[in-house]
Amino acid sequence: MSGFLFVVPPLVGHINPAVGVAAELAARGHRVAWACPDPGLVARLAEPDAEVFGCAGPVPGADGAQRPAGLRGPEALKFLWEWYLVPLAEAMAPGVRAAVESARPEVVVADQQAFAGALVAERLGVPWATSATTSAELVDPLAGLPRVKEHLHGLLADLRLRIGDPSGTADPRFSPRLALAFSTPELVGPKGALKGDQLRYVGPSIAARPTAPGFPWQWLDSGRPTVLVTLGTANTDVGGRFLDVCLEAMREQADRVQTVIADPGGALGADGGTAPGQEDKDVLIVPSVPQPALLERVDAVVCHAGHNTVCEALWHGLPLVVAPIRDDQPVVAGQVVDAGAGVRIRFGRVSATRLGAAVDEVLHEPGFRAAAGRIRTAFRAAGGAPAAATHLEHLARESR
Repeated sequence: MSGFLFVVPPLVGHINPAVGVAAELAARGHRVAWACPDPGLVARLAEPDAEVFGCAGPVPGADGAQRPAGLRGPEALKFLWEWYLVPLAEAMAPGVRAAVESARPEVVVADQQAFAGALVAERLGVPWATSATTSAELVDPLAGLPRVKEHLHGLLADLRLRIGDPSGTADPRFSPRLALAFSTPELVGPKGALKGDQLRYVGPSIAARPTAPGFPWQWLDSGRPTVLVTLGTANTDVGGRFLDVCLEAMREQADRVQTVIADPGGALGADGGTAPGQEDKDVLIVPSVPQPALLERVDAVVCHAGHNTVCEALWHGLPLVVAPIRDDQPVVAGQVVDAGAGVRIRFGRVSATRLGAAVDEVLHEPGFRAAAGRIRTAFRAAGGAPAAATHLEHLARESR
């Protein structure tokens, strides 16, 4: 039996893939613990009795900091690093150190955006593996931006001096021993920047999630294609206009398509024609959806190109309309388009006419579904959580 400590940021999309791996390790008799600034979030997504070490850190939005409006491209990336990722790592470091010293794991499993996991493990001499929960980090989005790359590398070097081993050389986003990529080359494409024996493509880790009661399954009409519209859980502050456009576009197609819109922030409201939680025969607006179960019943997905949503859709062989907003989403959207599995639209400027045309494309042009089907096959062959758990077991044995 070995011990594993998962170090994760307080972000649903980064915790969910680790949940399945942790559950698989626990089922095999290993000790599993977590370190996260939001222990309650881990308990909700994993097991209520999961061993979670809290570590102080800035939860998104908790300090009142706002992302400047319209920030895109390199400036958005610099903002993410300077105002979130690096401060998060520094704030988490003392709690992560305490968790390692208490749990005494053979292996630390560090999320790519929880730099403290890798750097603290490095400082304490504990083997660490990378949990690459987004395929965006498997390419080099800064290849054409040398000054931005140099700046970000400088931030990491300074961070290492404060919380890591000053003599260390490994990039905390890529373990030299084991990097678990929750994707496959069929989605990442030929531009993958990370090479070497440490990289293991395991495909998505899709764990069973409880299905909350109350979703009106009887509303689904098997005689028409169904489209799911979702912007995930972290975009309620910017999604109002886009959801309005989606509602307009899909009402225009209501004679041949029905639509489920996830609206967790209530952006559409009662003025949308279908109040949240109510239904008519064409559009259903609900605050949340049982996404894994619902994806088995829909024909296409409109989303923000969040890695979790993209992977869950492609796991079911569903083509996508992607409207990236920020962070890694433009890179993931580009991978979807390059793979032939979807159409990209502009989140902030798309019209109802363009959005409706994009939905028509992915529903009726067979190439999109065929490409999504190829990725589905690759995802399911990659092994998922069991394969990731096996690689971690091997690392633990090698480290004894």
